[in-house]
Amino acid sequence: MGLELRHEFSMWASLKPPIDFGAGPLGQRIFAEVIEGGATGDRFTARAVGGGGDWLLIAPDGYGRIDVRLQFATEDGANVYMQYLGLLEVNETVAQALASGSATSFEDQYFRTTPRVETGDPRYAWMVQSVFVARGKLRDGFGVEYEVFRAV
Repeated sequence: MGLELRHEFSMWASLKPPIDFGAGPLGQRIFAEVIEGGATGDRFTARAVGGGGDWLLIAPDGYGRIDVRLQFATEDGANVYMQYLGLLEVNETVAQALASGSATSFEDQYFRTTPRVETGDPRYAWMVQSVFVARGKLRDGFGVEYEVFRAV
């Protein structure tokens, strides 16, 4: 039996221009604060609330280690916390997009995350009890977009 992935929702975020902390012993640390964002799907539709951001660490191997935390308010009144770790291939296309705030396509880079959800709302227990994977791309104007899939 193989692993099946089912698309559950799409997610996006607009970010402030990144703060670059420079290259340290572990790599180049960049922080990008979430200005606004949202998620849309058949079972999960929400908007980002209360801030959040990505503490990206670009390592010497040319990959960024993604570390994102944010909160959502669903359209039916639930509060959902999301954290995801992942990898972003910082190739020439991505480096130019990060510097200029331009977009990439899903195919331009390896950009994968593993969203994890916490909430006490029983309507969204299915999210807490699921494993998600996502593919991402950069959006125009310092933003990101993801297609999020649930392993079934």
